[in-house]
Amino acid sequence: MANIAVIGAGAWGSALNYALGVKNTSANASATGRKNSELISLDDALKSEYIVFAIATQSTREFLKKNSSKISKNAKILVAQKGIETSTGAFLHEIFSEFFDSKNLAFLSGPSFASEVEKNLPCAVVVSAFDESLSKQWAEFFPPFMKSYESSDVIGTEICGAYKNVIAIAGGICDGMGLGNNARASLMARGLVEMARFGQAFGAKIESFLGLSGAGDLFLSASSELSRNFRVGKMLAKGADLATILEHLGEVAEGVPTAHAVVNISTKNDIYTPIANQISQVINGKDVRQALADLLKKN
Repeated sequence: MANIAVIGAGAWGSALNYALGVKNTSANASATGRKNSELISLDDALKSEYIVFAIATQSTREFLKKNSSKISKNAKILVAQKGIETSTGAFLHEIFSEFFDSKNLAFLSGPSFASEVEKNLPCAVVVSAFDESLSKQWAEFFPPFMKSYESSDVIGTEICGAYKNVIAIAGGICDGMGLGNNARASLMARGLVEMARFGQAFGAKIESFLGLSGAGDLFLSASSELSRNFRVGKMLAKGADLATILEHLGEVAEGVPTAHAVVNISTKNDIYTPIANQISQVINGKDVRQALADLLKKN
């Protein structure tokens, strides 16, 4: 059995710890995690042959600076978190490549709510990697109820996973304002186009945006109360301030910092991202009704 450590014991990390443990009895979660029901130390987890990262994107670089030296150079890394580093605009593969050989890096994406994974409900995910054999290796570790697909489009699947959280906030606003089904469908369609436009500027393949990591994860996250980013948007639509929302949420909503990161990157690279622009402004205090009016204007 593979010795797998899941770094990060939030909802997603715990769900992955469970799912990977279905087929691998030595799978374990670190920090506030478990090995079979027993607590283990972070240092012990970092010695594992296979390591899954499910921590907050914005704290990833600092975590790796402190702990990457404890990880074997031959360890196989699966990045299961989503987002873009706001302070630098760096994508996750760029951050991790500063500390590990890119041939040992793989990235997980696709529509997969943690609560449903822990109930053994069927879903499909994508494992992307620079080395195709590594994608296949990680795919073998997932249980039967999680169908795994492999991809070589790391940047595409990564941007899908980050950007869909921004559109999910917009989806929550749409629902919170009671804008109806037509508006929701229009938002998702244009959101997908916007994601793809942004991704293609960095060499992403259009197929990634039409598949599980793009359309699949977007449709899920932008239409369900189970999505924390959707809940953020819904509460913003009701007039709550961001600090109160995040305190009430009790979890990281990666769409919030990612919206700002997308806007910064798109401004520097002259990429048209109208939905992300409005979401970033709403997060900064703009009235949601004015944001809607601005989105509906003819260009």
